[in-house]
Amino acid sequence: MSNHAEILLCEDNSSDADLTIRALKGKNPSANIQWVKNGEEAMDYLLARGSFEKRPIEYKPKVILLDLKMPKVDGLEVLKEIRNHPETKTIPVVILTSSNEKRDIKSSYEYGANSYIVKPVDSQKFLDSVAELSSYWLSLNKPGY
Repeated sequence: MSNHAEILLCEDNSSDADLTIRALKGKNPSANIQWVKNGEEAMDYLLARGSFEKRPIEYKPKVILLDLKMPKVDGLEVLKEIRNHPETKTIPVVILTSSNEKRDIKSSYEYGANSYIVKPVDSQKFLDSVAELSSYWLSLNKPGY
């Protein structure tokens, strides 16, 4: 089971992804993180298709960190797909985005997000926020699958 991701990070911005991975690894050095750069790759990973077809589908991440503004398939569409698919519907999804728009927050919860976090602009606050969410989702939360 060591080859499966505990965290699926869906983020198209490489700087934000690097910062997020650094924060996650700082809090949980052994955490296995899979980074995908768009919504299509996210669904391919989760459903073990495309370049991830050899990945055992039964190994689900403990949490998905999902950006809203991504190429190919945006975060809200990915969230809808996750919640509508029997293989993925119980995986916790945390929206981690720069959008503080009320409609994005409302839509995210309506489509089944477990949490909505606006990325802090300050890099230290960003690191602290990701470290906190990592502690909760990897250590305290018990997945429903």
